Parts: sequence; structure tokens; C-alpha cells
Amino acid sequence: MANASGFLGPSVPSLRRRAQFQRSMAIHGSGFCSPELSAKRVFCSSAIQGADKQALGDSSIESRAPRLVSKGCKLLGSGSAIPSLQVSNDDLAKIVDTSDEWISVRTGIRNRRVLSGKDSLTNLAAEAARKALEMAQVDADDVDMVLMCTSTPEDLFGSAPQIQKALGCKKYPLSYDITAACSGFVLGLVSAACHIRGGGFNNVLVIGADSLSRYVDWTDRGTCILFGDAAGAVLVQSCDAEEDGLFAFDLHSDGDGQRHLKASFTENDIDHAVGTSGAISDFPPRRSSYSCIQMNGKEVFRFACRSVPQSIESALQKAGLDGSNIDWLLLHQ
Repeated sequence: MANASGFLGPSVPSLRRRAQFQRSMAIHGSGFCSPELSAKRVFCSSAIQGADKQALGDSSIESRAPRLVSKGCKLLGSGSAIPSLQVSNDDLAKIVDTSDEWISVRTGIRNRRVLSGKDSLTNLAAEAARKALEMAQVDADDVDMVLMCTSTPEDLFGSAPQIQKALGCKKYPLSYDITAACSGFVLGLVSAACHIRGGGFNNVLVIGADSLSRYVDWTDRGTCILFGDAAGAVLVQSCDAEEDGLFAFDLHSDGDGQRHLKASFTENDIDHAVGTSGAISDFPPRRSSYSCIQMNGKEVFRFACRSVPQSIESALQKAGLDGSNIDWLLLHQ
């Protein structure tokens, strides 16, 4: 699992003089993720479950020494898109043993959106990206890079190039997917900042989009109430160092958390209808797919309560700030 936290802020004179980009990244494997973000001075944090022993306190993964940044980053526009089909708690109560009250009291959720018919995740992501560009007043041809943060791409080779095509980017900007579950969008922001600061990029589209409904077991009350489909996007633009709005991040991963939240690769039992040549054992390989989402909700909850506050504190410390400086704290659902 993983932890990801970030701190974003506006152009504040007292903070401009500290225009630094401090990074700490240790990514070891796959597992559970959950992000958070805070604004005006906005804090982004995400968690992917890890073992207690290293809950963000291991001195072996301290941040690198701060370095002066000659180029900054700022969030210039945002956009979102949701499917048309709405599924209420009452709708789910007809499928599993639950109720609107039981779900809403525990999660705050009353409805979720689900892809249906001719809807596609790529179209949702493109719609969110167009809105972000419109708010930023940036033309699609001025986009240098498209980052698609998703764990449910509609093409195994990645969805970002299809979004680039849908936007009509005639300069063929570099486009690729980032797979990090709930932490994907926060990691997308970090990646955009790194590309801008160190790679000379000017306008980077960061898109977070997932169609998790396709991997939900709708007879499992523990998971089907939580997941839905949507897309969100921001345009991250380069700026002078004194205008820098991305101050610090805290990122960690620990694959031990996979046992508590996963959608694993499986081989289909469909079998030997294809047959075998007899010359090579176990060939051709069976067709594969991914299982439905499997989650130990209690363990995920314990992890979030334990590790996310530590990640927030760490990111604030790296930014040279404390809790009193925070105006908004936006946490993953």
C-alpha cells in the first residue's frame, strides 16, 4: 500500500522566499491507496496501506535535502465529468442487505454514478480535461504532456494517448498512464511538478479517472456501497519560482497492504478448449483477467486513521508550515 501527501499554496510573499521543492519518495510495490488534498494553502495527501513498523517514521526514507527551484508550478484550471446513470442507496438495498440510513451514516454517500450504455472512461476523462483547459484559457495545442491517473484503463497499453487524440492536440504531446489506485492523482501532481521543474515542460494536464464499477462485486455489501465512476482534471503550468504553489509532498508505499485491498490478476479456467501442442508444457497460457475488488474495510480504516495524519504532518514540516496555516483540508472519501 502507499501514502502520498502534498502541500499546495498560492503566491504568498512570506512563502515565496522559500520557493523550494522538497521530495521524499519510496515506492516498493502495489497495495491500497487513499488520497487527501488541502487548498488556498491546499494539502494533498494519499494513503496506500503499509505495515505499522514503517508508518512514515522510518529514518531510512527521509526527504532529500531541499534544493532551490528556478521554476515553479501552479494550478491554473480544473474540470470534472460524471456518467449520467445515478445509483442510489435505495437501489442497492434491492440487491444486497443494506439501507440508505446504514450507508449514509457510515460513509456520507447517498448516490454514486456508474458508466452505462455507450459511456466510456476515455470520454469522461476528455470532458474533464476540456473543462480544465477552458478554465485555464489554454489551447489544446499548447499542452506539453497528458498524465492519465487510472487503475481501470480501457486499453491495456494505456488510455492517455486516446485522451490526447480526443482533445485534438496536433503537436502530439507525450501522454502516458499512471497506475496508483487512489493515490494516482496525487502522484500525477508530483510527476507534473517534476516534469515542469526538471524537464522543461510548460503545460501538463493531470487527469484522475476510474471506472471501478466494472470491478465491483455488486453482491458484496462491504464494497459495492463505496465505489463509482468519474473523472477530474487540472492544468498544471510552469511559472516563476516566486509564484510556486506546490511546496512539499510526502510519499510512501508498502506492498504488505495488498492483502487488505486488491483486485488481483487471475487466470480463467476456460480451458483447454484451445488445446495444447504437446510439445511445450502449459502452453499456450490461459487467458487472464482481474478479480473484483476485495477489501478488508476495518483494516483499511485503521490504516487511514493511523498513517494519514502522520503523512500530513510530514508534508507540512517539509513545507515549513504547521496546522494553523491550513485553510482547507480535503481528504479522500
